[in-house]
Amino acid sequence: MIDLRSIPDRWRRLDVTVRDFPLGLLLVIATVTPGLRGQGTVLGDLPDRPWDAGTLLVVALECLPLAVRRRWPLICLTLVSLGFALDQLRGYHTAAAIALPIALLSAGAHVERHRRVTMVLATAAYVPLAVALTRRGSAEGLTGFATFYLILAIFWGAGAWLRSTRAAEAERRRHVAEATRAAERTRIARELHDVVTHHVTAMVVQAEAARYLTGAPERLDETLTTITDTGRRAVGDLRHLLDVLNPDHEAPFPKRRAQLRELVEQTRRAGQPVEFTEDGSARDPAGSAEVAAYRVVQEALTNALKYAHGSRTEVLVRHRAAEIFVQVSTDGTATRPAAVGGSGRGLAGLRERVDLLGGEFSAGGRAGGGFRVTARIPAGSAT
Repeated sequence: MIDLRSIPDRWRRLDVTVRDFPLGLLLVIATVTPGLRGQGTVLGDLPDRPWDAGTLLVVALECLPLAVRRRWPLICLTLVSLGFALDQLRGYHTAAAIALPIALLSAGAHVERHRRVTMVLATAAYVPLAVALTRRGSAEGLTGFATFYLILAIFWGAGAWLRSTRAAEAERRRHVAEATRAAERTRIARELHDVVTHHVTAMVVQAEAARYLTGAPERLDETLTTITDTGRRAVGDLRHLLDVLNPDHEAPFPKRRAQLRELVEQTRRAGQPVEFTEDGSARDPAGSAEVAAYRVVQEALTNALKYAHGSRTEVLVRHRAAEIFVQVSTDGTATRPAAVGGSGRGLAGLRERVDLLGGEFSAGGRAGGGFRVTARIPAGSAT
């Protein structure tokens, strides 16, 4: 059994010539229908001539080229114009003459190059036709021929309007596609920064500290083990990120509530004293707001490791019905300079992420020294 719903898709997959051919064939059938004989366009008021064998040639010349009106619009227009001229000069006056405005409309819409030359040549070809009809006794006059020319020009102009509209839509879609690709690149860069920076920073800080533990084998072994565990977590997070970036992947949001405690514990093992307070219950299932809150804490702890290693850091996360409040404060009394520098991309990415969710984000120095990061994220975004 044929699925009727698939017919439109199958039709669109056919070659454009195959799809355009039925119109020309339908026009041929309509032209030879007895009731439509003598109902065609009359230019020049010449008397009707009985149909003969030449009539079929004229009808075919006017109608069948419509099959290529989009693939080869200039060829279509040339053949149809020739058929129309013979139709009027011979006095057949068939209904097939309607093919001329159709060909002009298609040419105006699909001719890509030499458009002005085409208009000039078409106009130049119309003048000899008017002269020939006048010599055969036409009483149309200048006004009649000019009016018919303007009607044909309107069809060309309509096709040109369709072409400009199509071009504008294609340009709009191109800009949308470019903006979408840029946004996707930004999102990927932000996710990579968030996932990689924290783990790598912790590993660098721990490796830096290991230099001073050569005289304490047990602590050195513990530090190296922590570095190994951190590296494994980094690989796991990268794999998860690659899965999420896959368009066919439909994994749910990870359980950030449990990971927050792991994040704090990892930062403590890197030598950063962290006080963690979590108030309220996270929404279930976790969503964009939970992910954003996790990223805020992650980036703030990463910066604490970089710029205030060894300084006391307080992490506060409050879950409310309407929002998630996050605040990370770090004292400005680092025991030694940070081992790694930063690009400043992390805080800018956090601000953008929170703004997209309709929240508020701030980051800056405290009056008594140190640094504070604060975010209010609407919980309604966690969907």
